[in-house]
Amino acid sequence: MAKFRPVRLITGSVLAFALGLTAAQAAPQCGNSASGFDQWKREFAPVAQSNGVGQRGLQALAAARYNSSTIKADRAVKKGGSAFTMSLGTFCKKRGCDAIVRIGKQKKKENARLLANIEQRFGIPAGPLMAIWGMETGFGRFTGNQPVISSAATLVYDCRRSDYFFPHLIAALRMVDSGLFSTGTKGAAHAEYGHTQFLPNNILRFGVDGNGDGRVDLKNVNDALYSTANFLRAHGMTRNYQPGQSGFRGIEGWNAASVYQQAIAQMGAQIDG
Repeated sequence: MAKFRPVRLITGSVLAFALGLTAAQAAPQCGNSASGFDQWKREFAPVAQSNGVGQRGLQALAAARYNSSTIKADRAVKKGGSAFTMSLGTFCKKRGCDAIVRIGKQKKKENARLLANIEQRFGIPAGPLMAIWGMETGFGRFTGNQPVISSAATLVYDCRRSDYFFPHLIAALRMVDSGLFSTGTKGAAHAEYGHTQFLPNNILRFGVDGNGDGRVDLKNVNDALYSTANFLRAHGMTRNYQPGQSGFRGIEGWNAASVYQQAIAQMGAQIDG
C-alpha cells in the first residue's frame, strides 16, 4: 500500500473558524458558466492551501481551464443517463458485455499469477475485476482524454455537485504536489483516472502499489487491479457477489447504476465460470 493519507477536509464552518472568515467567505461562489471561473480559482486557492495543497498544486489550480466537455457530460448524467434507464439486456448489448466476457477470459489467463495474488490478499475473484476493467476502459484501450485537474476544478466550480467533487479536486492537487499528477494528466470527463477509472480521492484512499515500484499509478495494470480489489473489499465485496448475496454491496459501492451493478455481477460469473 502506498504511503498516502486520505484528504482530511476543512470546509464550511470549520474552515471559517480556522481562517477567521465567515462561511460565505470560506466557500467561493459557484457558477454555471465559464465567465466566473478565473475569479473562482483565485478565491479557491486559499481553501485548497488550507486543505494541504502546496505550491505545485496551487500552480496547477491556477493553470486549470473551464472544461465545457465535462459540463456537457455532467448535464447528461443529470438528465438520467442511459445507464439509469436501460434494461440489463439493452445495456449489455450497447456496452458489449459478450465481448467483455470473451476478452476477460483471455485477460484472466494472461494475468493468472497476478490475479491469484490479488485474490489471496483481498479475497476478490478475477471475474468481477476483469468485468470492471473491460467495462470502464475496454481493458485499457481508452482511459480518457480530458485534463483531470481542469475537469475536477470545473465540477467544483459548477453549482450542481460542488460538495461531492470538492475532495477529489483537493486530492488531485495534492497528487500534483507529490508528482503523481501533472497539469497535463488525462482522464475521463469527471476526472476519473487509470485502467479502472478511479476518482482522485479514491486513489489516495484505496490506491495500492501493485508492482512494487514505490508509487501508485493507475495507468499501470498491476496497480489498477490491486487498487480496484482493495476498493471492492473495503466496500464489502466477497467471493459471494451476486445480487442478493452479501458481497454484492461491493459492486454497489463501485457504481450507483443498478443495471451496471447487475452487468458486472453477471459478467464476473461468466468470466470465472
